[in-house]
Amino acid sequence: QVQLVESGGGLVQAGDSLILSCVASGRTFRTLPAGWFRQAPGKEREFVAGIRYSDGVTTYKASVKGRFTISRDTAKNTVYLHMNSLKSEDTAVYYCAAAEQWTSWTGSAMAYWGKGTLVTVSS
Repeated sequence: QVQLVESGGGLVQAGDSLILSCVASGRTFRTLPAGWFRQAPGKEREFVAGIRYSDGVTTYKASVKGRFTISRDTAKNTVYLHMNSLKSEDTAVYYCAAAEQWTSWTGSAMAYWGKGTLVTVSS
């Protein structure tokens, strides 16, 4: 079993930066594909960014590519989401998720979820 705990959310202004962290316990992130999803008020949950530990390949939602970066620290068993040039449309609850093995970056493919951290971007 894997427990995921996110942190780093908060209220920022448009154009600011924020770093979200996701710490895993129970298993090491070393072998698990991990990603970030978000859910804005009144909208469906959507994929934001993911990293496959097997080959280090990262994938991003088109609207965040070039602004967000997913990274990992295997020694700390932590995955990060570096968010730059934040926009009001980035406002959402951000969830960390992991899978036993990578099949796709969809919510149904993830086996483990954190409880989320709220990011609010004021314009």
